[in-house]
Amino acid sequence: MTRASTLDFRRKTQGQNNWSGPLRPVNVIRNKFPTYKNGSNGIVIKFADEPETPSLKESVAEETADLLDRRQRLSVRELAMKFEKGLSTATLLSNEVKCKQVALLERDILLKNLKSVLESLRGQVAGKYKDEIEESVSMVDILAVQLSKRENELLQQKTEVTRIATSLKLASEDARRIVDEERTNARAEIENARAALQRVQKVLKEKENSSQRIGKQDVDELREKVQEARRVKMLHCPSKAMDIKSEIYVLRDQYAEISSSSAHLLKELELHQSFKENGVPSCELEGLESLGSMLRVVVRNDVALSNSSVQWFRIQPKGHKKEIISGATKLVYAPEPHDVGRYLQAEVNLGGETSVAKTAGPLDPAPGLVDYVETLVRNPETDYNVVVLQMNGIDQPTDSIHVLCIGKLRMRLAKGTTVIAREFYSSSMQGRRRRCAASDVLAAQGRPQLGVGFRDAQGAQLGDHARPEIRHRLQRKLRPFVFLDRVMGIIIAHALIFFLAGRRLSSPVQGTKLRGDTTKHTS
Repeated sequence: MTRASTLDFRRKTQGQNNWSGPLRPVNVIRNKFPTYKNGSNGIVIKFADEPETPSLKESVAEETADLLDRRQRLSVRELAMKFEKGLSTATLLSNEVKCKQVALLERDILLKNLKSVLESLRGQVAGKYKDEIEESVSMVDILAVQLSKRENELLQQKTEVTRIATSLKLASEDARRIVDEERTNARAEIENARAALQRVQKVLKEKENSSQRIGKQDVDELREKVQEARRVKMLHCPSKAMDIKSEIYVLRDQYAEISSSSAHLLKELELHQSFKENGVPSCELEGLESLGSMLRVVVRNDVALSNSSVQWFRIQPKGHKKEIISGATKLVYAPEPHDVGRYLQAEVNLGGETSVAKTAGPLDPAPGLVDYVETLVRNPETDYNVVVLQMNGIDQPTDSIHVLCIGKLRMRLAKGTTVIAREFYSSSMQGRRRRCAASDVLAAQGRPQLGVGFRDAQGAQLGDHARPEIRHRLQRKLRPFVFLDRVMGIIIAHALIFFLAGRRLSSPVQGTKLRGDTTKHTS
């Protein structure tokens, strides 16, 4: 054993520097033991502390938890890769434990050497230094005890690492086996899919060949029929063919007239039969069955309608679904845009007995009404002199001149300074006005109007010299706008009719009839 005889523990002279201080005790409050090494001349050298690393047990626990958490989200191949990675990690940890065991053995030898050196020094010194050496010896004993505890912990960790490595190895083998099974199943499914695809392709090819054969046969038959028709046409005189066509047209017109008259006759027959069977007076509708007209309930048996109640319904052409019209409880009704293409039916309650009047066919749209309403909408804030012919069923004098103002937001009927009735436009009508104003601006700038009127959608703004393909492309793009313009025109027409008829006015004046635009005021 090396002795520290070369150290001089005698007192220094006054000219010499004092010793740096007493020996420092070993710091035992650490995660690991300090590293010592015997230097030359028996000097014990302490190496610098290595960076702290997590313990082996914590690393293994963290890796195991991570594998267990992700096991459900991994595919078979990824699971096998993870198991292989864990196996390699466990192998590295096992090697690290072996290295640490070797290091612990070396540290045990170093502690024994350190203790023997301190024992030899304790016999050579006295006083204060002797107490410090005894304290150092006690610290070395404490380090030896901690080293033994650390060895026990390492043995336990080694056992756990061995167990985990065994389980990971088994899991890796299971993963390889599962991967092989899945690969075999996938190959079998691929082969089955290929066989099914070949069968489908074969069936499609056979079907295509059969359709081509059938198509050729049909073409041949049509060709023969065309040739036969040409031969028959050549045998007959052209004048006879023209006569036959004209006769067909005449017969079509006669058939249309007969069908309309038969519909009216059937309608009257039903009314008479219902009157004979039930004793209920027969009612029918007078007026044009089109948008923009007025339908009136008329009783044919001279029955007073003062105590009667009326309710109007709209009926679907298919399914005969009856829908009540809210607010339509009078003998006179102005059809709405919603009524176009539907039947209208009025049920009149005459003292407990109900009589039904129905239109002969679906309601027709009013031709030309959209253009008329567009003309009115394009002149905002304009006053018109009108003559009121009838108000609430009472005839008015012909000199009853009123002023009808068509504004941007509302319509107003006044006589002098007295406002008789007013009604605001709906949101759809206001949007129609904005589009018309935008169209006027575009027309003033010489650009095509994209959203107003069907004539614009037909390419009238492009001129006759425009190329056909440009006109066709514009028509195709403007088709949705044309449909919206037609619908909005019908809605505006309906609002105008309601205002003129006085059906939904806030004023008590109802059933007002107007006659023409006599004089136009400035806006």
